[in-house]
Amino acid sequence: MKRRALFRVSLAILPVTGLLAAENSSPALTLAGIDGKTYEPLHPGDRKAAVIFFISPYCSTSNTFAPEMNAIVADHGADFAFRFVHSDTSVKPADILQHTELMEIKAPVLMDSSQALAKKLGVGVTPEVVVIGSDSGVLYQGRINDLYKGPTRRQREATTRDLRDALEAIRDGKPVPLAKTEAVGCEIGGLKEKKGK
Repeated sequence: MKRRALFRVSLAILPVTGLLAAENSSPALTLAGIDGKTYEPLHPGDRKAAVIFFISPYCSTSNTFAPEMNAIVADHGADFAFRFVHSDTSVKPADILQHTELMEIKAPVLMDSSQALAKKLGVGVTPEVVVIGSDSGVLYQGRINDLYKGPTRRQREATTRDLRDALEAIRDGKPVPLAKTEAVGCEIGGLKEKKGK
């Protein structure tokens, strides 16, 4: 009985980084890009980490962050592999193409139509960002900044720069100051229904 209890406790405290690393031996998760190429979003290649933005053309909160996401890509593109991912099952391919153009997204845009990536990373809203290190561990997950205090509670301007702080720490080889924050935005369509099955 004691051994079983100890085993349950050890599983409960196993960090997300360990969970992703343990799955490293399984086939790589690949997603199709709107450019016709195939990508492994969890692998940063020769960069320090992969930065995955979960977005939706139907979420005004997500669209509000487009200029800041683009600025972060421009400022940190030399050190990080950026990906923009659509996981909402209601999103039409034509809307994704139009959204990419309107939002002036310069990084690869991927389609997670099976929601495999969103479920693997435990993402539930847009916009939400996950930073994956070269060892497949989650280095940061949550909001881009605190512009929104709640779904309809927008401040005049952000008072934190959570994602930028995380990326700068990773770039400089330092610990991320705040590795987990709560993302505020729109629920990813179809995800709750699949989780319930």
